[in-house]
Amino acid sequence: MTLTGNWSYPTAIKFGVGRVGELAQACKDAGMSKPLLVTDKGLAELDITTQAVALLKDAGLGGHVFSEVDPNPNDKNVEEGVKVYRDGGHDGVVAFGGGSGLDLGKCVAFMAGQTRPLWDFEDIGDWWTRANADAIAPVIAVPTTAGTGSEVGRASVISNTDSHEKKIIFHPKMLPVTVICDPALTVGMPAFITAGTGLDAFAHCVEAYSSPHYHPMSQGIALEGMKLVKDNLPVAYADAQNLDARANMMSAAAMGATAFQKGLGAIHALSHPIGAVHNTHHGTTNAVCMPAVLKMNEPIIRARFEGVAAYLNIAGGFDGFCQFVDEFNASFSIPKNLSELGVKNPNIDKLVDAALRDPSCGGNPVTMDEVNTKALFEAVL
Repeated sequence: MTLTGNWSYPTAIKFGVGRVGELAQACKDAGMSKPLLVTDKGLAELDITTQAVALLKDAGLGGHVFSEVDPNPNDKNVEEGVKVYRDGGHDGVVAFGGGSGLDLGKCVAFMAGQTRPLWDFEDIGDWWTRANADAIAPVIAVPTTAGTGSEVGRASVISNTDSHEKKIIFHPKMLPVTVICDPALTVGMPAFITAGTGLDAFAHCVEAYSSPHYHPMSQGIALEGMKLVKDNLPVAYADAQNLDARANMMSAAAMGATAFQKGLGAIHALSHPIGAVHNTHHGTTNAVCMPAVLKMNEPIIRARFEGVAAYLNIAGGFDGFCQFVDEFNASFSIPKNLSELGVKNPNIDKLVDAALRDPSCGGNPVTMDEVNTKALFEAVL
C-alpha cells in the first residue's frame, strides 16, 4: 500500500424529516432563479415530486420538469435534457430521485455549458480538465432512495446507446452544492427497491473497505456504513413507515458513495456491463455478484474482514461474513444468480472485455484479468 492519495469530501447536507421544505431557499442560495427539476419517468407524477414542484412554483422559481430519464440513464437522455435546459433558459438543476434522476440531473447541469461531446469527459486520466469549469451549472440534489449516494458524488454513470456500455462522466464541479436528505421521501419505495438500493449502499461500503488504496477516513466510513445497512435495511424493508430506519439508510447511502473515493472493485466492474447490456437493476446486480467477488478476493481481504465481522457482531470471521451476505441477500429475495435476474444468452467474452475496461476494476484487491474475470461471470451466471 502506497501512503499517498487525493481526498475530497461531501458538500453541505441538510438532513432530516421535512427538510425538503427548504428546497426553494436552497435554490435561491445557489443563485438559481429558474431551475430545471430533473427526475425519472416513474417519479414524475408521484406526490413527492408534485409537492417539490409546488415548492418551487410558490417561491417564484417556476415549476419546470424534465423526466425523460430511463432506469439506466443514457446519452440520448442527456441530449434531450440539455436541449430542454438550454431552450428554457434555466440557470441550475434540481436533481430529484434515485440514482438515475440524480446522475442525469448532474450530467445535464454539467453538459449544458460545454461545447465538446459527452464522451470527451469520460473518467479517464485528466479528461475532466477538458471541460469549461465556469460553465457548469449548480445542482441541488434531493435523493428519494437510499442506495447510490449519487447526491454526494462528482460523477454520473451514463450508458452509451451505441456500444451498450456504462461510462463514468466525471468533474469535481459536478458535486451538488447542497443536498437535501429527507427520509420521508423514501417511504413510498416498493420493498424490492428498498432492498436493491440498500444493498447497493452495502456493496459500495464493502468494495471501498476491500480496496487496496490508501484512504483511512473512507475506511472508517465504509465500516460504519456496513453496520448501518446491516442493522437498518431489514427494518426499512419490513416496515416502510419506520423513519428512523429510513434515515439511517439515507446516511448509509451517502457514506457508501463517500467511502468509494477509496475505490470500487470487481462487483461494480461486473455489474456495469451487465446493467448496460441486459438492463438489470444496478443494486440488485451488485448483490448477486458480491458472494463470488468476496471468494475471489479472499486471499487478500480475509484478515481485513475478520475485523469487519467482529464489529458487525457476526461470528466466524471472514467465513461468517460471507455466510451473512448469502443469508442477507436471501432475506430480501435477491436472485441467487444472474439467470434468475433475467440475464439470458449473455456474450461472456464481450462482458469480460467491458469489465476489464471499467474504471472500477482498478480498485479490486486482486488484479483482474481475462481468466479470473471470465470465471467470475461464469460463477454469477
